[in-house]
Amino acid sequence: MLKEAKDWWNTHAKSYQDDCKIPIAVCYGAGSPSEEELGLLGSVREKRILEIGCGAAQAAISLAKQGAIVTAIDVSISQLEIARRLAMENMVKVTFIECDMADLSVIESESMDIVFSACAFAYVDDLESCFNEVYRVLIPNGLFVWGMGHPFTEVVDPHTLKVNRSYFDIEPKIEGAETGSAFASVHRKISDYFNMMVAAGFVVEKVLEPDSRLRHAIDPWYGLYEATPELLKLVPGTLIMKSRKQ
Repeated sequence: MLKEAKDWWNTHAKSYQDDCKIPIAVCYGAGSPSEEELGLLGSVREKRILEIGCGAAQAAISLAKQGAIVTAIDVSISQLEIARRLAMENMVKVTFIECDMADLSVIESESMDIVFSACAFAYVDDLESCFNEVYRVLIPNGLFVWGMGHPFTEVVDPHTLKVNRSYFDIEPKIEGAETGSAFASVHRKISDYFNMMVAAGFVVEKVLEPDSRLRHAIDPWYGLYEATPELLKLVPGTLIMKSRKQ
């Protein structure tokens, strides 16, 4: 699945960024408040922060503007090209690395105070390895905070609002292969995310399901793709977990 995800993002990075117009801010997902409202990361000044699955790195750039020392990784070179340009435009330094989230061997052990991710885990085959790697690179008591499309949104058709797949079907899904532009993703249950976090050694401090019936001040994905207002009134758009390395 990694190859399909990498190829899709390399092809569609620009059109995705043009559609979403993601601001320079730390966002968690559709129907969710931003970090400015949630305050899950706390003060980031002089903190060493790693963003995994950074895309065009709007969050990483925002954190760097707040005084953090930021490294950002993504599997897509096209996304990283946009990210580098945005970092220059915003006059901040971010270290960008092209690599798989499940293999952070380029990052030293216990070298990060915080690891952040948003909207990226659906493209990771081996999420257990990813979480284990995050645990390795964090300092003791370091924070791991992430947001992901809520699993409930994956089982309800955004237009008919009817259940269109089993919540328990967690097989990888590849769509559009016949067009030469395969989009690959993995659906996981809430319990899958939670149990993998615990197995990696994290203490989960908060699980958030923001009320997506509200229109939050910063929400670039609201109304785009499958995040229809009708769907977001029925099920939460984003799942967020805040955890800490023991």
